[in-house]
Amino acid sequence: MVVRELAELTFEEARDLAHGRAVAVLPVGAIEAHGPHLPLATDVVIAEAMARAGAERLASYGVNAVLLPALPYTAAPFGAAFAGTLSVSTATVTALIVDLARELARQGFAALVIANAHLDPAHLSSLANAVTRASDERLIPIVFPDLTRKPWASRLTEEFQSGACHAGRFEGSIVMAARADWVREDVRKNLAPNPSSLSTAIRAGARTFAEAGGPRAYFGWPADATVEEGRATVRVLGDILADAVLERLAPETTS
Repeated sequence: MVVRELAELTFEEARDLAHGRAVAVLPVGAIEAHGPHLPLATDVVIAEAMARAGAERLASYGVNAVLLPALPYTAAPFGAAFAGTLSVSTATVTALIVDLARELARQGFAALVIANAHLDPAHLSSLANAVTRASDERLIPIVFPDLTRKPWASRLTEEFQSGACHAGRFEGSIVMAARADWVREDVRKNLAPNPSSLSTAIRAGARTFAEAGGPRAYFGWPADATVEEGRATVRVLGDILADAVLERLAPETTS
């Protein structure tokens, strides 16, 4: 079974996929500061890699999965003070996701699956609200494995679990594996570690990267990033996405 991208299909091909009860996979990221070494689209790059890896694993289980164009705009208040970060309201994000689920339901898709790589609390809240609203309206399910919560977080790297992972080894490795030409290698290799934990700072009330101890919008160990870790992490992210779908929809979508 081949994984297709919705944007490259004709309307007749899209019609046939939807009638086959395919799931639609939406990569979600942000245009946001990721240190002096990674691109503003880092989260989008990671989300797209996760979405494709997850869709390929679903296909291996007989589940039709179509990749939607990525959503790059969302709530990003933690990075809003940095040039290039584009933050929109949580209400806008929730409404857009619900509208998309409504439209996919109308066309016959089985579910909207969110491959999310942006971990700002405001953004996560907007996605959780969308899941609830879609359920309340009895639309197709929105499958959203929140990487900050169990059981998914425990499957990711030590740096990720420490909370010091924004633009560090975890994210840097994935971007190096997926879009090496977008990494400022000369800068990355010379960045000092920043072990400040974003998750701990958030629980303590921090609302920006600077308040959390990241004056240059990075946390963790960026100089330690490797392509090999990036590739391995993408496989894990794909497994997480596929497992979340199979757990929720396997009886309905597998052949």
